[in-house]
Amino acid sequence: MPRHSETSGSRQPVTTSPYAVARWCAGNGWPVHPLAVGRKTPAGNCQLCRDEPHRPAQCPCHAAGRWCHGFHAATTDPALLEAWWGLHPNQGVGVSCGPAGLVVLDIDAHSAEVPDRSRLLPGIPIHDSVNLAGLASGFDTLALLAALRGQQSPADDGETLRVRTPSGGLHVWYRIPLGGPRYRSSVGSSPKVALAWQVDVRSTGGYIVTPATRTSAGTYTAVGSARLPAELPDWLATELGRTGHPVGQETVLLPPQRPRPRRSTGHGASQLLAPLLAQVEACAAAAEGTAFTEKLNRAAYTAGGLIATGHLTETEARDLLTTAADAARPHRGRHSRSVIASALSAGASRPLHLKGRP
Repeated sequence: MPRHSETSGSRQPVTTSPYAVARWCAGNGWPVHPLAVGRKTPAGNCQLCRDEPHRPAQCPCHAAGRWCHGFHAATTDPALLEAWWGLHPNQGVGVSCGPAGLVVLDIDAHSAEVPDRSRLLPGIPIHDSVNLAGLASGFDTLALLAALRGQQSPADDGETLRVRTPSGGLHVWYRIPLGGPRYRSSVGSSPKVALAWQVDVRSTGGYIVTPATRTSAGTYTAVGSARLPAELPDWLATELGRTGHPVGQETVLLPPQRPRPRRSTGHGASQLLAPLLAQVEACAAAAEGTAFTEKLNRAAYTAGGLIATGHLTETEARDLLTTAADAARPHRGRHSRSVIASALSAGASRPLHLKGRP
């Protein structure tokens, strides 16, 4: 975010202007749109759009440089930003998360009746032995999910942009890796696609309020030292995949996928390769710190040597390696296939002869 400055002789910071925030966001490649003055909702449509309902994609206002239909009008065009906030300088700023390549966890702290434990973490049964005393908000359910995965709660992730909301909630911003999947938005109470109770997901089809935006309830304030989103952690990407968030994934609340049955290989080749594939698949137990790439590289290099001596076909090798890699890191398909291709090629230059075989 643009840094706050202080006036001479004053300890109170001068609030960053909405226009400056909008320009900063656009400079990061994040399309922005105006929010109604003093509110966290998009600025209202023009009278024509209110009187004659139509699809946002068919709206004539966008071509005319107007902001109707909320995040559908979001832009990085400097001329439009100057026109919009020049005319209404007190409007807040929203970022259209999908086009910006962002996933934002919107953690709520609303007073609400805590649902049955079966609905706290969709798709994850919570045993009766787990003490849920004191659980009251999205901070608690997200911490519970993180603990079950052996990870730090995103609410405590000081490496990424976090924004305190006027209601006491928290927005945790992450960026999607280049070439990574796009995710749909969801609400934490949804019976279909949800990550955790009172934890909403803002991504494709949603927007997020920027830091420094002021509403009648207060100001959205960045906390900690990070001012840019960090890359979405592997374990969170896995959870978003499990809960049906990738765009185009219709199955909801998917359980962890079991590896597909492998094609048979020669006995000697199978004995040599199977332990290496098992090491790759075992990386599914933890999102980080498992040397996944190194283990996948070793297995593919060995498979390349077996291909060179005719103990394994290239199709069989790729099927086996891809199955193991996808079981461990289902969201890193492009990376895994690159590792496999490179290591197979390298391994093929070192033919691997099995004992007792030519």
